[in-house]
Amino acid sequence: MSHEAGTAAYEHLRAAHLSAVRASLEDHVARLDWPRPRIERYRTERLRSLLAYARARSPFHAARMAGVDPATATVEDLVRLPPMVKREAQDEWDAIVTTPGIDRAGAERVLAQQRWFSYTPAGHQVFSSGGSSGVRGVYVWDWEQFVTLACLAWRWQARAERAAGPGIRGARLAVLEAGEPPHASTPLFDVATGPLMETIVIPAAAPFDQVLRAVSDARPTHLVGYASVIGRLARAAVAGELDIRPVRVSTNSEPLGAEDRDAIGAAWGAPVHNLWGSTEIGVQAVGCGHGDGLHLCEDEVIVERVDSSGRPVRPDEPAARTLATGLAGRTFPFIRYDLGDEVTVLPGECACGSSMLRVADIAGRRDDDFRYGGRTVPASAFRHVLGTDPLISEYQVHQTAGGADVLVVGSPDVSAVAAALVASLSPYGLADPEISVRTVERLPRHASTGKLTRFIPLL
Repeated sequence: MSHEAGTAAYEHLRAAHLSAVRASLEDHVARLDWPRPRIERYRTERLRSLLAYARARSPFHAARMAGVDPATATVEDLVRLPPMVKREAQDEWDAIVTTPGIDRAGAERVLAQQRWFSYTPAGHQVFSSGGSSGVRGVYVWDWEQFVTLACLAWRWQARAERAAGPGIRGARLAVLEAGEPPHASTPLFDVATGPLMETIVIPAAAPFDQVLRAVSDARPTHLVGYASVIGRLARAAVAGELDIRPVRVSTNSEPLGAEDRDAIGAAWGAPVHNLWGSTEIGVQAVGCGHGDGLHLCEDEVIVERVDSSGRPVRPDEPAARTLATGLAGRTFPFIRYDLGDEVTVLPGECACGSSMLRVADIAGRRDDDFRYGGRTVPASAFRHVLGTDPLISEYQVHQTAGGADVLVVGSPDVSAVAAALVASLSPYGLADPEISVRTVERLPRHASTGKLTRFIPLL
């Protein structure tokens, strides 16, 4: 099949898929106002269904669930299952997948052959992660799973748009994502939130001057994309280099730091819907645009904050890790999967009125922290300095044996930045760290995902 014919076939199925998303979106918007008892009843039944399906179809999960009865299981019973980790998920791929006719080798063939986000004959889509955690991941989503995940990604924005009244004439959504396979971000976020909206995909990995021109030419009313790219666009707008006026901004795929959120507020004053997700689970939490933090997608995702032995901790206690169970993922179930992210529960009710629990904006993976022998330096020690300098638009930190080499885009005083980093690191036991800072024209983003890896540990 030619590239043109393959793309046309994809677009036909994609249109059908988006119709299914729009048909389901109203139900998902309504769930945001469910009372807690209804959320919990629904979640319990979804969990029982997933466990029964995984036990019947996946040898890997059947072995894990030997002591759990899916028919009576509750969220509290998940502690009886061992956590799942990324290396295990990839090594045991063929024992985990529940659908006949697709295995790891077949998934790799799809990834090698697809020129766009192709559908398999069974209606699945295959994605790959960039391996930022050190392990390359291959994933498969089924038709209904994508519908659910797209609704989770966009229902808060849709709720806000409906509350605001009639849609904007000439609404345009600029999608700043990977732009091409194998990453899942583009098909998931290239979704119009209203019937009058046009979408424009702009590859985030392109040189920034090209991204800037493309966004300027598109004149979007809505923006969605990687947090680092949206933040840099906001700083360009503040500097007078970009004249757009988005009414709503959505960020994803990377931690949204205070510096980027502040820049977005200064540039446009638009509500920000930050999203926390992963290719494994999908969409885990989304900001409502009203209160602080992100609302967990409790109807479709179970998030457990646990100690080092895998047992749940109280909301006000620190957690060693975060485990997640994606209730929509039946083809390749992730049950008690170790996300590697740090999650803090926020107390109190949100101004938006939803009963969905909230967590603070995700600061990043524990894997971003650097370890120097027995000492750990959190990524926040670098972010605090690099992310708040107005003359730095992007940065990347490479760990060295005695400190770090830092690359920055912009025009800061590199000596002052290096001195500030030394002072920021010293409380963590690095009394005399070796820090070098140099400016570069651009930082390399991952070729396929378009993501910027900010922290690169010493191997």
